[in-house]
Amino acid sequence: MLRVVFREDSRQRLSSVFATGHADTAPDGEDIACAAASALLQAAWAGLTDVAGVRVTGHRHSGDFLMRWPAESRERADVHAIVATAELGIAEIADQFPDAVACAREREHEKHDGEHPGTSPSKGTQR
Repeated sequence: MLRVVFREDSRQRLSSVFATGHADTAPDGEDIACAAASALLQAAWAGLTDVAGVRVTGHRHSGDFLMRWPAESRERADVHAIVATAELGIAEIADQFPDAVACAREREHEKHDGEHPGTSPSKGTQR
């Protein structure tokens, strides 16, 4: 299963995105659910860095994605629009492929500990 978690900081601003796993709805290279989610997350990364000019940190590997942006950019309308659009798109994919993709929103820990989704109990609402 592909699990995508959008995290928000203590001020309820979107602050990071984690994705782990694979949708496994088809063989590698043919999985439209995984490809769609990957395209949305890659587009959000590009939008934040290339359009909004935000310094994004994280990594992009097969089955393991992490994207985080600085606190000072979290209230910007363009940053919110880019990330919220990705979240809506991922939620739509999860609705279409509920056995393969999960989308959730969680509060980040007071001090980020580098955890990926699924390593601790979720305090967010599953979508």
